[in-house]
Amino acid sequence: MTEDEARAWLAERVPRETINRLEGYVTLVLAEASRQNLISATSVEHVWARHIVDSVQLIDHASGNGRWVDLGAGAGFPGMVVGILGHHPVTLVETRAKRVVFLSEVIESLGLKDRVTIFAGKVERLEATPFDILSARAFAPLDRLLATAYHLSTPASRWILPKGRSATAELEVASRSWQGSFSTVPSITDPEAAIILAENVRPRSGVRSNRSPR
Repeated sequence: MTEDEARAWLAERVPRETINRLEGYVTLVLAEASRQNLISATSVEHVWARHIVDSVQLIDHASGNGRWVDLGAGAGFPGMVVGILGHHPVTLVETRAKRVVFLSEVIESLGLKDRVTIFAGKVERLEATPFDILSARAFAPLDRLLATAYHLSTPASRWILPKGRSATAELEVASRSWQGSFSTVPSITDPEAAIILAENVRPRSGVRSNRSPR
C-alpha cells in the first residue's frame, strides 16, 4: 500500500475531524523520532500505510466499544490510533520512561484525556481488571504474550494481534501451550502479513501463566 492509497483508504472511512487529529499525531511522532527511536528510519516515509492504516484496520475486528488494552504501546501504534478514532476507551501499557512522556504529551496535545490512559509499568503489574480487547504490536512472541497478559482477559475477551509474516509460525508454537479459538486474517497493508484473532484463550493443562483471568 502506497501513502496515497493509505490516505485515500482513510478518507473513505474516517471523518475529516478525526483525520486532522491523526495528522497532528503523525506530526508529533515524526518530530519525536528525531530524538528517540520511535519508529524505524525505513518507515518514516511510509508512516500512513505502515503505522496509521495498519492500526486503523484493527478496528474492523473489534466488536462494540469495550475496554481496550494495548501492550507495549511504544509510539502508540495501534493503541493511540484506536483512542483517536474514539470507538473504545484505551489503556496503553509502556515501561520506557521516554515513551511514556511522549505518549502523555500526545494525549495532552490532542485532547485525548477522556479516551486514553497510560499504565507506566510492566504488563504483569497491571491490575487484573478484565479488558474486552487486547492488542500488541511487536511486543513478544505469541506464546509469551499470552502468558504475560492472560490475567487481563476473560474467555469473552478478543485478542487482536498484528503479527506480520511470523503469524503462522507463532501460532504453531503457541498451540503447544495454549488453546482457544484462533484464526488469522490478512493485513490490508501487506498481503504477506497477517493478524491473529483469538477468543476463549486458556492455557493447556500444566502450563503456567501470569495468574488466572476472572
